[in-house]
Amino acid sequence: MPHKRIEDYGIIGDLHTVALVGVDGSIDWCCLPCFDSPSVFAALLDEDKGGYFKVNAVAASVYKQLYIPDTNVLVTRQLGDEGIAEIIDFMPIEARSERGEQPNHHQIVRRVNTVSGKVRFRLECFPAFDYARSGHEVHLFPQGALFESPSEKLGLVSPMALTVQGQGVVADFTLSRGESATFFLRHTEMGSEANLLIPEERGEIAFRHTVDFWKSWISQSLYSGRWREMVHRSALVLKLLTYAPTGAIVAAATTSLPEEIGGVRNWDYRYCWIRDASFTVYALMRLGFYEEAGRFVGWLEERCRELDPNGSLQPMYSITGRHELPEINLPHLKGYCDSKPVRVGNAAHNQRQMDIYGELLDAIYLYNKYGAPISYDLWRNVQRLLNYVCEHWREPDAGIWETRGNHRHFVYSKLMCWVALDRGVRLAMKRSFPADLERWLKTRDEIYLEIMERGWHQERDAFVQHYESDQVDANNLLMPLVFFVSPTDPRMLRTIDRIQKELAMDSLVHRYKVPYNISVDGLPGREGAFSICSFWLVEALTRAGRVDEARLMFEKTLGYANHVGLFAEEVGHCGEALGNFPQAFTHLGLISAAYNLNRVLGKEG
Repeated sequence: MPHKRIEDYGIIGDLHTVALVGVDGSIDWCCLPCFDSPSVFAALLDEDKGGYFKVNAVAASVYKQLYIPDTNVLVTRQLGDEGIAEIIDFMPIEARSERGEQPNHHQIVRRVNTVSGKVRFRLECFPAFDYARSGHEVHLFPQGALFESPSEKLGLVSPMALTVQGQGVVADFTLSRGESATFFLRHTEMGSEANLLIPEERGEIAFRHTVDFWKSWISQSLYSGRWREMVHRSALVLKLLTYAPTGAIVAAATTSLPEEIGGVRNWDYRYCWIRDASFTVYALMRLGFYEEAGRFVGWLEERCRELDPNGSLQPMYSITGRHELPEINLPHLKGYCDSKPVRVGNAAHNQRQMDIYGELLDAIYLYNKYGAPISYDLWRNVQRLLNYVCEHWREPDAGIWETRGNHRHFVYSKLMCWVALDRGVRLAMKRSFPADLERWLKTRDEIYLEIMERGWHQERDAFVQHYESDQVDANNLLMPLVFFVSPTDPRMLRTIDRIQKELAMDSLVHRYKVPYNISVDGLPGREGAFSICSFWLVEALTRAGRVDEARLMFEKTLGYANHVGLFAEEVGHCGEALGNFPQAFTHLGLISAAYNLNRVLGKEG
């Protein structure tokens, strides 16, 4: 089949890492053992060098995918002249040992069966360790094959005879109606090779356990409104993007998928952003996933214990809390559709982004209110953060969009500094914590007045992107959502209208105006519409009482999800997915918009 689009993939995972499975049965992206580990399959970024694991019906011409309901078990259906084939892909959820140890292996299970006819299949497994930088040896055994690199091993258990071909293995086999074959691809680090080639008969047990795990988890959801299927799929995506040992949630499963085909806006999103905090906690608790919200707040609390000497936080950390995320290019990989550079690491971890304190404090405030009371030790670090905001809120920063140009006085950053102090004051008064309320209140009110005076552009009749600008920015749609202004305040209503006029194309909403001013953005090229901005506009319209307009826009935005309900970061001008995939931020926005729109529609009914 021709080159696959970003939206041509489903995703499976085991709460440590994920794999992207194309509609043609090819696993083209997987990092093992963790989200941010080097890849073992990266054909998504270079089909020649990146490595892949494909099982395909030879005569197939039509491809379809679906999830087993309420699970992250993926079914790929391949139809052709010979019959109907199905591939069921999943990653078993390995439990901790009684001593609390993490599993030392991760595996992908692929069950192949023929629904009708007599179908010829071809298996091709060509790993490429360490982003295709490390060589490996291939060894054949009666049970399958072993791929051994200097640092890790992969074992492929196969009921079919394998043949070595270069740096991989292939197999050709035929299954008649009702026949099936199960393949296991198991990863282990050096020194933990026991049972690398496991027996095939465990496949059915692993399948049942995995289905039961996901169905049991999603059954905890409290959401029963309209759009239940899309909301639950979004929740399942968020769970897949969660790193079980720490509770961190990665921004996306991939790196370097472009915001513009052939462009340079290619970033590594396999880390955990502080910015996502309040959106994550709000979405999880609204759906009833209090344990997940608590784990994520626990990860945030750990970061609050590691403040920089001046009392500040980084915008992002690794899933284990690592601070250093050096950004490097991989010039040997040509990138998705020749979009270079391919990057690993993210230099934005060193940026000053003042908005993160508002998102963090809002998350802590929400969890204390709806989850469990926060500890005094966390409060002491919150005090340090609030004092840092008081001392530095007047400084320019890189903003929510992590611009690589000059720092500016971004209105959204000022807004979230206001949120940080507002939530800090509320939290202190609610819990009677010791607090410098006089200073915090005074600074909070100063920020409010400055936004109203310098962030509002009289001639443009709207809140603008930064103090020196006359352009609008979709992030200002969050003003009523964080209770900075009333959703029906005349200034907010006029800002919504301006954003719709200048940034929206039907239900597609850009972050800010295109073509971009490189002096602000810091990068050449264009990008697609941001799906999270569409959901923000839906919420702003809902809260402003424009419910019919909001509902139609929401339904249209849902139409840009892929065939199994997944969203990338952006939507291109032809409706294609752009950016890293799937994107947690987008699915968080979907949940929030669906929840609040459904609540208003329920009241009207």
